[in-house]
Amino acid sequence: MLEVFGLTKRFGGLAAVKDVSTTFERGRITAVIGPNGAGKTTFFNLAAGTYRPSAGTIRLDGQDITGMRPDRVALLGLARTFQTTTLFEDASVLDNLIVGHRLRTRSTLLDVVLNTARLRSDERACRAKAEEALRFVGLEHAASQVVADISQEEKKRVAFALALATDPRIVLLDEPAGGVNPEETVGLAALIRKMAESGLTVGLIEHKMGMVMGLADRIVVLDHGEKIAEGTPAEISRNEAVIEAYLGADHPQVAEPTGDQHAPV
Repeated sequence: MLEVFGLTKRFGGLAAVKDVSTTFERGRITAVIGPNGAGKTTFFNLAAGTYRPSAGTIRLDGQDITGMRPDRVALLGLARTFQTTTLFEDASVLDNLIVGHRLRTRSTLLDVVLNTARLRSDERACRAKAEEALRFVGLEHAASQVVADISQEEKKRVAFALALATDPRIVLLDEPAGGVNPEETVGLAALIRKMAESGLTVGLIEHKMGMVMGLADRIVVLDHGEKIAEGTPAEISRNEAVIEAYLGADHPQVAEPTGDQHAPV
């Protein structure tokens, strides 16, 4: 679904991402891990079009999207969330999600002025998609609540729903469990697994290793902008370079799955 070849991003003399090549397989969960400053978020920013790469190629479902604007990348089916959940705090949950589907509509300012049939059709489509996304993340009860009044965990779910409202094929989640407690982390992990089971391809940056090892089909490890390892959770938990750079010697090893694809979160 998503392929990168020799991806590099330099900020002055600093290479934040350096010659990274990897693949995010369709319908799978691929985690990107590494210490702070390893280049993980920059990697997602490059894939989503927020940054233009200094070198390398990015392909989405075979199409070259290298250097493409974020709105064009989103139209092609790549959505992402951010470390800091930024929503319209004074608007309702549902209104936040209605915005997400606007990139799929065709009405213009003239349609708004004239209140055309196309505008009304687009508004119905946006509302229907927002309600569908809310049901998916389990927040239909909060549709009319103001975002400022909901919990941090619920805001994370709204951010997921906002990404889903764009009709993506692949979703990149940047630290989705940041700032939530262990019980809420389990619930968010179940939601991420549900996304993959529904047919979405999922990319995941996360520091909570129990969550990563329980969810990911494959893991890519970055350190100082370079890929130092890639493999299954079991392979990564045994990789000496990864243990030294990030996991630590006391990190428990993960057994190869037998029967159930994923270990418990």
